[in-house]
Order: sequence, then structure tokens, then C-alpha cells
Amino acid sequence: MGIFSKIKEALKKTKANVSQKLRQLFLKNKIGDAFYEELEEILISSDVSVHTAEEVVEEVKEEAIGNKVKDEAFVTDLLKDILEETLNEAPVPEIKYPCIIMLVGVNGVGKTTTAGKLADYFARQRKSVLIAAADTFRAAAIGQLEVWADRANVRIVKHEEGSDPSAVVYDAVSSMKARKTDVLLIDTAGRLHVKENLMNELKKMDRVVSREYPEATFYKFLVLDATTGQNAYSQARVFRDAVSLDGIILTKLDGTAKGGFVFSLCGELKVPVVFAGVGEKLEDLELFDAEQFVEGFF
Repeated sequence: MGIFSKIKEALKKTKANVSQKLRQLFLKNKIGDAFYEELEEILISSDVSVHTAEEVVEEVKEEAIGNKVKDEAFVTDLLKDILEETLNEAPVPEIKYPCIIMLVGVNGVGKTTTAGKLADYFARQRKSVLIAAADTFRAAAIGQLEVWADRANVRIVKHEEGSDPSAVVYDAVSSMKARKTDVLLIDTAGRLHVKENLMNELKKMDRVVSREYPEATFYKFLVLDATTGQNAYSQARVFRDAVSLDGIILTKLDGTAKGGFVFSLCGELKVPVVFAGVGEKLEDLELFDAEQFVEGFF
């Protein structure tokens, strides 16, 4: 199964949910004011934010009226095009090597698993990879990451449990420079976005990377659980304000029936989705593709 079909396959629950509602809408309503109001409600019920839903539907309405079209297929295609444009409002950063990727996010979203999958992804691109075990607080986090590093056949830098995460990052960056490694992945502890001291710790790690290896391209990716829906939006906003996010990695995309919040992330917060987790296997992490996401959504 190719990349794109994996993303579409992962969105089966979302597609079933949205497509059924759209079919019912076209059956019972002629394309007019009542139709557009209900279309907006369908998008909102799929976790598209109210603001984004209003903007998208208004654009669909203007285009349809301007073209004097009341054809179901035309309106559906128009909706897809506008939603794809919304996803593309936040351009995906080009990965340049050597690169350092710091994974941030709240507890339980799958950062450690994502670090392992990213290690495998880059290893398959024939890049040398190093993982930094900067989650020094969660019991067994370091051991879990060691298992992933072993599966991906990449190196790992670790300290004792309870160590200063910034010290781990410092040693990992030093090792990366010494061995001319292509990719460093930094796994950080989960933290509630309302805890100021923990957010300051992220900023400290950020400063260590920028100071010690300014020649490397540095990306901060927020890991989001796709099943959390609208809560993902507030998480993204706070982490973006704290550490200037470069992108988002969605996990558990195959577990959600409401993936609409992704449109709001890109359209309103201007933070692109870079990767999507589409299953539990090591290789089940794919580059995000806006067109295929929209095709999978309907």
C-alpha cells in the first residue's frame, strides 16, 4: 500500500462520518441558504472550528453563486479545493541537513513512539540518525526509547532518570557534531501547556540547541493525538507561542472520526502538518499530503 492510500485508509472513520452527512444534505436540501447553513454545521460537527467553517462555506457559496451552479458534484469539488487551499496556507518546511528535530507536546500523545518512527523514516532515507532521551521524568521512558532506537538501528544518548533534560540535549548535540550525524531527534517529556515552569524548560533546551549548533537547521514539531479533536487547537496555540512551532505530527489518525481540526490548525494558526501516524507499525509514519487528506476526508 502506497503512502497516499495509507493516509486515505487511516481516515476511513472520518470519511464515513462526513460523507453520510453530506449525502443526506444533498438529498433533502436544494442548494440555497438552508443548505449552506447545514453544510457549516456538518463541518463544525467534524471538529472544524466555527471560524474556519464559516470562512470555507462563505467561499463555497460565493463561488457557486458566481458560477450560477447548483450541481452537487461541482459544489463538492469546490469544497474539496477550498479545504485543500486552507491546508496549504501553512507551507511545510523543507528538511535540510544536518537537522535537529525537537518533539514537544502534552502527556500521552505518542512522542516517544513518534521519535522511533521518525528514526526509522530518516534511516530509510539513508540518513545517519541519533536520538536524545530528554524525557528524564517519566518512569521507563528512557528504556522505551532504547527499544525504539534498537528497532530502527540508530544511536541514542541518555542520562540517568531525573537528570537535567538540557544536559542530555547538550551531550547529544556534541555527539552529533563530532560524528557529523545527519539527524538528531530530541524526545522531550510530556507537559501540560498551562505549566509555566515546564514550558520554560522547553525554552532552555531550545536555547542549548541554537547556541551549540547554529549551523544545523532546527525544527520544533508538536506531536498531537488526532483523537483529541478541538483540544488539539488550544494545545497548538500555546506551544506555538512558547517555542515557535515549525510543524505538527499527527498521531492516531486512524483512530479518529473527526479530523476537521487539522484545517483550523493550518488555516488559522498557520502551522503545517508535516507527518501523520497511520498505524502502529514502525514504518507507519508518512509525510502529510494535503490533497490526499482532503480526498480521505470525504
